[in-house]
Amino acid sequence: MSTSHSASAPTRIPPGVVAAGDYEAVARERLDPAAWAYFSGGAADEITLRRNREAWDALSLQPRVLRRVAGGHTRLELLGRTLAHPLLLAPIAYQRMAHPDGEIGSACAAAAQEAGMVLSLQASTPMEDVARAVLREAQRGPLWLQLYLQRQRGHTVELLRRAEAAGYEAIVLTVDAPTSGARDRERRAGYRLPTGITAVNLAGVPQPAAAASTAGSSVLFDDLLQSAPTWDDVEWLLGQTRLPVLLKGVLHEDDARQAAALRVAGLVVSNHGGRTLDTAVTTAWALPRIVDAVGGALPLLVDGGIRRGTDVLKAVALGARAVLVGRPYVFALASAGALGVAHVLRLLRDELEIAMALSGCATLADATPSLLVHEDA
Repeated sequence: MSTSHSASAPTRIPPGVVAAGDYEAVARERLDPAAWAYFSGGAADEITLRRNREAWDALSLQPRVLRRVAGGHTRLELLGRTLAHPLLLAPIAYQRMAHPDGEIGSACAAAAQEAGMVLSLQASTPMEDVARAVLREAQRGPLWLQLYLQRQRGHTVELLRRAEAAGYEAIVLTVDAPTSGARDRERRAGYRLPTGITAVNLAGVPQPAAAASTAGSSVLFDDLLQSAPTWDDVEWLLGQTRLPVLLKGVLHEDDARQAAALRVAGLVVSNHGGRTLDTAVTTAWALPRIVDAVGGALPLLVDGGIRRGTDVLKAVALGARAVLVGRPYVFALASAGALGVAHVLRLLRDELEIAMALSGCATLADATPSLLVHEDA
């Protein structure tokens, strides 16, 4: 497999693409089968992957009419910053496998559209290069780094210091993936990283290798999970950086309460896009329960299945401060490079404004649970 998904790197909006979801079919044609399996697939039977999307569709908007919405806006406050809108790019690894623009293209697109970005620790571009490309953009959204705790704490501290020095504004600690999910689609496609694509930010950091299995032993429980992070590690991490730390991958109310007790800066309600534990609950189901658990103690973000501006409005009405968009933007990256990513963000923002206006919401604060109904309930 080569480093490029095709012989040429497309940089034009494909004909007929008028919604974020339209990029999926284009990307499927342009990505090789293994890369497509990696970016599009989920764990096992992909039940959670499908249900994430279905859960947003199952919620209906009950709009109000004749309200004053002139002069409305999509602004919000998040971690001490005023953001133009509640859209951030979720962390996705190895983006140069989708398009040569890679993570720098996505970051520049986000900056151009005033959106935030969470850079994957497993990015195929150095974190410093991504930061240099966008930090001087006056209207950009926040730039955060996603982190996995490393086996040796010294290596985690080194990554934190690099992030601080490069100008990242928060750390997003992924807590729901102590091991990878059973990704059948990738295995069927024979997925492996192409030549020239690596997790460059982890160069020099030893990665765990599976020990040989023996009778009566478990490679997972007896070896790989011996250094899996715990709440003690989260507490340790909070003392190692001056940056705010958010936890990504929280679905249970008790975990949300424990995180709030540790005074993390925020939570991302996430099931890893259905890529880890199949049949895990959907994020649209979990979000309001976590809102009830933590009250207003800390800001909540959500990802998983966001495809339309109406989804964003529903997420805000359920209690999210902002949303992370994943697959739609990497499909757009594969289809049209940085221009495609910017296009997806613009489409979602425009759709959000339309949905707000048609629902009688002048601001995001007007989107409350009373806006939503579950017609099957």
